[in-house]
Amino acid sequence: MKVCHLTSVHHPYDTRIFVKECSSLAQAGYDVTLIAPADKDEVKNGVHIIAVNKNASRPLRMITTVNEVWKKALHVDAEIYHLHDPELLRIGLKLKKAGYKVIYDAHEDVPRQLLAKHYLPSFAKKTIAAAFERYENRAVANFDQVITVTPLLEKRFKALNPNTAQICNFPLLREFPVADNVSIFRKKEICYVGGITAIRGIREMVEALDYCNTTLHLGGTFSPPSLHDDIARMRGWKKVKEHGFMSREQVKSLLATCCAGLVLLHPTENYVDAYPVKMFEYMAAGLPVIASDFPLWNDIISRYACGICADPFNIEAIAAAINKILTDEELAQQMGVNGRKAIESVFNWEQEEKKLVAIYRKLLQQPAHKN
Repeated sequence: MKVCHLTSVHHPYDTRIFVKECSSLAQAGYDVTLIAPADKDEVKNGVHIIAVNKNASRPLRMITTVNEVWKKALHVDAEIYHLHDPELLRIGLKLKKAGYKVIYDAHEDVPRQLLAKHYLPSFAKKTIAAAFERYENRAVANFDQVITVTPLLEKRFKALNPNTAQICNFPLLREFPVADNVSIFRKKEICYVGGITAIRGIREMVEALDYCNTTLHLGGTFSPPSLHDDIARMRGWKKVKEHGFMSREQVKSLLATCCAGLVLLHPTENYVDAYPVKMFEYMAAGLPVIASDFPLWNDIISRYACGICADPFNIEAIAAAINKILTDEELAQQMGVNGRKAIESVFNWEQEEKKLVAIYRKLLQQPAHKN
């Protein structure tokens, strides 16, 4: 029952990998090892964390860090290896060839994500994305299981590997306890927590502040860093309180005091059909959400009456949604209650971890063919 999760990119305490998947498996009785870039080996939440060197340079990481992950993975000699990064596909193929069982966890639709990467030259993006998609498609067809996070990704990978399942990155209920009287602690302030980029709507959020009497709390880091100076020159910046990178506890504290959470991503291919983690975390914390009017998101928000959708490019519509939440306290409180109920009944990790454990149980019942 020894299983091993591998990442060359993510922090050892990554929410999906460590807090949810590894910790859930350890709690279910599995002997869990996580190999990740870290300062030291340790045991936490019953998970054995094995450190590999961090590399700030992307090319170096994709070669030297990945090679180190491979060597340490072999030493673990687990029954199942669970990959969390596309750059680990080559390791997955080698592990499969050696007779181990391999799971590929597709956190993102990487080919679509590559089309939006600012560090790639515009003329080469489509070529790079298409080449990677061909490689990823060939690789996943060889694995024992593919795990995805959205319906569209599940459909894409199921056509390549019938052993594909969706395990969504929904919030842990215990991480967001909501008191009955939480609304008395709310300020007429709004928040955005996550990576801060142009395509995640930072310009539009700050511009909308010109028409709102509120403070926007920003939790996260700017990418690229030069974007920060750009945004700081906007008129609305004086209504922004910048927090930088925030721990899970700090995020929880911030969400407990604001009256709405923003998730106004642009309609890129990688976002339109995604389940935004932050939207569900806002709902878990009892906040109304103000979100992009993508069909998938609009369906959830309208069905559960837990927020307002707006065109992410329409500054007036964004400002009107913010002002509606700020001025109609009764509506805002009801939206927050509705969102929390939706998390408790449908969109929570406690439901998803049952699927994860079932997949592991099924794989471990199948005979291994180690060389």
